[in-house]
Amino acid sequence: MSTTPAAYDTLTVPEATLIQKELRAQLDLSPLSKPPQYIAGADISLNRFSEVIYAGLVLLRYSDLQPVACSLVQSITRFPYVPGYLAFREVPALVQALEQMPVRPDVIMLDGHGIAHPRRMGIAAHFGTLTQMATMGCAKKKLFGKYEEPGPAKGDYSPIMDKEETIGYALRSKNKVLPVFISPGNRMSLDDSLRIALHCCGNYRLPEPTRKAHEFVNLFRTGQLQSGYHEIGSGSLF
Repeated sequence: MSTTPAAYDTLTVPEATLIQKELRAQLDLSPLSKPPQYIAGADISLNRFSEVIYAGLVLLRYSDLQPVACSLVQSITRFPYVPGYLAFREVPALVQALEQMPVRPDVIMLDGHGIAHPRRMGIAAHFGTLTQMATMGCAKKKLFGKYEEPGPAKGDYSPIMDKEETIGYALRSKNKVLPVFISPGNRMSLDDSLRIALHCCGNYRLPEPTRKAHEFVNLFRTGQLQSGYHEIGSGSLF
């Protein structure tokens, strides 16, 4: 049973599971065909017990990771808070934010998991298969699988394993901080997701795309930015 994000609010959890299985069959973990020129970070802000959701995509140049545009959307979600199914709460608003962008990024890094998920359908995999875009997940906590603690230095990493299968990486994104959890979502390989994550690590625990997305969505939620598409630079936002 296929459905659209607009209909997610009426789904039961068993129906959502069927959608995850359908989308999993569409996963494409082939390597990227060319280096990205633009990468977007995606994040949402919502209270677990509220229906209001704030979603944002921030577009960055891949070469220097400088933001050039953002797309911000306020929406409503009524799908219940169920671990492993958070995409059904968050993806519809992110789809709206993507549709609002006149330029499509080459890669989108989402705050959440890709295939490092019990059904290989974390938010990055769900969003990527639904939109047929190259996506990857960067999560702050492990959801599924086992890993050994990576070394203490920035750039150290270890595989996340489900039995004999590698499903992602625990990456030390800054010296002596907790690792982040990287996995491909769609239209990229495991190696691609790790390489992009390493490129995007700056001076903070979160890689720049999701760090900037988190920053902009919080400014939006607190009323310091307005909904819509905005170009960044020359004082257009601040």
